[in-house]
Amino acid sequence: MQHAPFTALAAVYDAIMADVEYDAWADFVLTYARDAELKVKTALDLACGTGGFTRELLNADLQVTGLDGSADMLQEARRRLPGVEFVQGDLRNFQLDEKYDLLTCVFDSLNNLLSADDLSAAFGRMHAHLNPGGLLACDLNTRLGVRELWEGDAIEGVVTAADGAEVHYHWSHHFDPQAELGVVQAFCRVQPENGDMQEFVETHRERGFDPPEVQALLRQAGFSTFEIVEYPDYADPTPDTPRIWVFARKEKA
Repeated sequence: MQHAPFTALAAVYDAIMADVEYDAWADFVLTYARDAELKVKTALDLACGTGGFTRELLNADLQVTGLDGSADMLQEARRRLPGVEFVQGDLRNFQLDEKYDLLTCVFDSLNNLLSADDLSAAFGRMHAHLNPGGLLACDLNTRLGVRELWEGDAIEGVVTAADGAEVHYHWSHHFDPQAELGVVQAFCRVQPENGDMQEFVETHRERGFDPPEVQALLRQAGFSTFEIVEYPDYADPTPDTPRIWVFARKEKA
């Protein structure tokens, strides 16, 4: 019943996350790039999961590659977007032969890195894979955002998967103050149209990162030009901001 993160969940992830506003996030990122007078033709979508945000970049006529650490999530992404190149890799040490105009990493994915050293390593690999003048766009939950993830510390519902299966989910959250980590127990009960009911639990852990720490790690990775803002108005974050967006440019040669 207990599974590793982003394994069993992959088959029902898109049904549960059907309301995620990937399209609005893509517009937010591409508007920033356009206002910065950056011509974006190629993009690398990191921690792409099942390809929800990848698809929006593709719809913007970009040449997109997706990368994720989960083979199960990538299997769904390849089924969803058969014309896109997807690569399995770790954010902390991935090495591709290409460089890109735009790198993206959205939906709290970087919070799955549980130490500053891991996030620093990821920023370093991102910097290395950008073309000169290229843009990194990513979001992170702050420490407050991880500590107070959901009102009531639980979400639940019933959705229908693409194959017609009925999916009951109940995800509970608690904050571990000693480890300074948010812990989500993601329970799902899946009833196929024809077949036996299946149940599984995945445990996901996230660490929050506040703007001063993110700024220091960006500089450490080689970024000297960056902004940290709120969605959707690009405002400066406040102490009560639960999620920040980072826009960082690689220096031109």
